[in-house]
Amino acid sequence: MDRLGGQEVLFPVVLPAELWQESGRYDSVGSELLRFKDRTGRDMLLGMTHEEAAVQLARSEAKTYARYPFMIYQIQTKFRDEPRARGGLIRVREFTMKDAYSFHTTQQDLEAYYESVLQAYHRIFARVGLPDVIAVGSDTGMMGGRTAHEFIYLSDAGEDSIVLCNHCGYKANMEVAVSRVGKTHHPASAPEEVYTPGIKTIEELSSCLGIEPSQTMKAAAFVRCDTGKAVVVFLRGDLTVNEAKLKRLLKTEIRPLEGGDAPSLALGFIGPLPPPDAEIYYDVSLQGETNLVCGANRENYHIRNISVPRDLAVGPFVDIAKVNDGDACTVCGGPLTIRRGIEVGNIFQLGTTYTKSMGMTYTDENGASHHPLMGCYGIGVGRLLACILEHHHDDYGPVWPKAVAPWHVHICLLNNSNPDVRETGFALYETLGKTHEVILDDRNAAAGVQFADADLLGVPLRIIVSPRNLAAGQVEIVSRDKTLRELVPPTEAAAIIPALLEKVV
Repeated sequence: MDRLGGQEVLFPVVLPAELWQESGRYDSVGSELLRFKDRTGRDMLLGMTHEEAAVQLARSEAKTYARYPFMIYQIQTKFRDEPRARGGLIRVREFTMKDAYSFHTTQQDLEAYYESVLQAYHRIFARVGLPDVIAVGSDTGMMGGRTAHEFIYLSDAGEDSIVLCNHCGYKANMEVAVSRVGKTHHPASAPEEVYTPGIKTIEELSSCLGIEPSQTMKAAAFVRCDTGKAVVVFLRGDLTVNEAKLKRLLKTEIRPLEGGDAPSLALGFIGPLPPPDAEIYYDVSLQGETNLVCGANRENYHIRNISVPRDLAVGPFVDIAKVNDGDACTVCGGPLTIRRGIEVGNIFQLGTTYTKSMGMTYTDENGASHHPLMGCYGIGVGRLLACILEHHHDDYGPVWPKAVAPWHVHICLLNNSNPDVRETGFALYETLGKTHEVILDDRNAAAGVQFADADLLGVPLRIIVSPRNLAAGQVEIVSRDKTLRELVPPTEAAAIIPALLEKVV
C-alpha cells in the first residue's frame, strides 16, 4: 500500500450513525450492521466497512484539485453481525481487514489506479504463498459503484461459487456470471389445461407428466423490501433464480413471498399473466421456448404446451438465472465449470456513490465545484491466514511460507541441562536474532515433544542442537517441509541460514 502512494490512517471501530445516514446506508443495510445507542441515547454503530469515515476525513482535507489523487488505508478491526459464523476464520463476526480508499478527479485516473491495485494484489497474494488466487468480476452489492472484482482462492472449502471457462479464460462470481442456455426446440402444440392436485414443485410436476424440468416454466415469488409489492419471476424449470441479479435489477432488497403477502397469487400454481398487483419479469431462458408446462393461476391446475412467442406478449427478457455447470460460455461457446472458492480480497470503483451523497466536493483549476471519484480496496487478513494454512500444511501442522512465518528459525535444545547444548543454542540464538526472527525451545522436554510442537508452529527452518550432534562437531538444520537437511559445524550454522531460507517457499 505504501508503494502505491498510500497514507496509513486509523479510523474508529465505533462510528456515529450520522455518517451512515448521510450516505443512506444506515437504513439500506440490513441487520448485519450492528446499531446501538450510547449512554446519552445517540445512535451509534460498529463499522463493518469505512467508506463513510474515509469521506468524512477526506472532505475536510482535500478541497482543491491540487490535492488529488491520493489514497488512505488502514488495518483495523471490523464487525459484521453474521447470522451464521462458520469455517473458522472464513466467516466470523469480528475480523481484521486491510481497507484502502482512493480519491480521483477523473474516471481515467480512477481506472488506472484501480488497475495498479489489482496488479499489486496479485503480487501480495503470490508473496504470501497463494500464487493461484484469481480475480473475478463480482457484484458491487451494498458497496455501490459499477465495477468490482473479487480475489478468490479456489478451494473445496470455500463458500463462494466461481464460474470459469477453461477455453477463453472467462471467470466471474456466480452473482454476476452469465451463460448461454441451450434451447429445447419442441414443436408447438395447442395449450391444454391439466388437473394436477397438490403438485406444487417442478420435481413433482415433471414426474407426474413424464417430462424433463427443462420443459416447464417455473414461477419464483418474492417481496420488495422497499414497497412491499409482490415480484414474480418466470424462468425455465431446470434453472434457479439468482437473487443477487434480481436485487440489482430491482435496486432493493427482497425476501421470499409467503401466503399472506399476496392472497391473489395461487402459490405453487402461478402462471404467466398473474393478477396485476404483482411485478412480473421473464428470464432470457424462456425466449423462443415452446411446449412448456406452467401454472394455470388457480389451485391444482397447470397448463401444458405453452409457446412463449405465440401465447405470451413478453418483452424485454432479463437475465435473472444462476449459471449451471456445463452451460455454454457467452464469449467462446465452450462449457462453463463451477468451482468453490474463498474470497480473500475485493476492489470496487465506487465513482461518486459516497462523495455525492455526503456532499464532498473539490474546486478545479477554473473554480468549478465537483464531486471526486472514489475507489476502495480490501483484504481480509483472517481469511488470508486461513487460506495460507489450507494451501501450506501437512499431517503434522502448518508449513508457513517464509514471508508470513511468525519466525524464520526454530532452535530446539535437546537435553537443555547439558552445558554445551545450552551454550551452543543460546549463541546461535543471539547471533541469528540480529538478522532474523528466531524462537528457541529450551524446555526440558523430550525430543518427540519438541519436534511435534515445532511442527505445529510451522517455522521454515529448524536447528537441532543435541549432545550427539555436538559430539560429532555439528548441528542439524532441517526445513519444516522436510525437503532440506544439513549437518554443519555450529560455527557455520548462522552463516548458512540465509542461503537455506532462499531455498524454501
